[in-house]
Amino acid sequence: MDIDAVKSSYKVWAPVYDKTFGAITTVGRKRAIRYINSRQGKVLEVGVGTGLSLKHYKPHLQVTGIDVSSHMLAKARKKVAKCSMTHVEGIHEMDARAMELPDNHFDTVVAMYLVSVVPDPELVIAEMARVCKPGGQVLIVNHFAREKGALARVEKVMAPFANKIGWHSDFSIHRILGEDELVVQSKSKLPPLGMFTFLRMEKQDDAPRVN
Repeated sequence: MDIDAVKSSYKVWAPVYDKTFGAITTVGRKRAIRYINSRQGKVLEVGVGTGLSLKHYKPHLQVTGIDVSSHMLAKARKKVAKCSMTHVEGIHEMDARAMELPDNHFDTVVAMYLVSVVPDPELVIAEMARVCKPGGQVLIVNHFAREKGALARVEKVMAPFANKIGWHSDFSIHRILGEDELVVQSKSKLPPLGMFTFLRMEKQDDAPRVN
């Protein structure tokens, strides 16, 4: 997928996202946020979209959201203003492959249902690692391709239509496991039907620190 296809897809999805795909992914989103709420400090949500997650973060956190879709962000900003979300420090239009954010800045960096819809997911993971503090957590919630079975075959059939449907049905988890600074801590399946995975990684403490 290229960046123009992503923007075009989410321009179409923006008006109906909350009640369609947003509804399907509620369980996984809340599972990730429940874990984040047990932590402290600054949170970066990469691919914040329409801001469905923002109201669920606890007020002790300082949350920043970024997304490449201006149409999705317009809805997120309305939610922040309507609900007076003081824990949300900023919502920014930004390409996740080249974040205009400082190194080693966030305690938790999360991407939910994002890595299979962006071009160059390896670059996105590298950027997530860069902005995460050493000892911090990088969290991914996403669908990853099955390696065998009937559903694996369906995923391969759907793969050529990625630009139309807005995501890669045959996206391999191995594409986001190559960042040397990040060590996998846990991996668990999520509803519905185990379609999604919650992946938790930690940035190594011996990574260079920036004061």
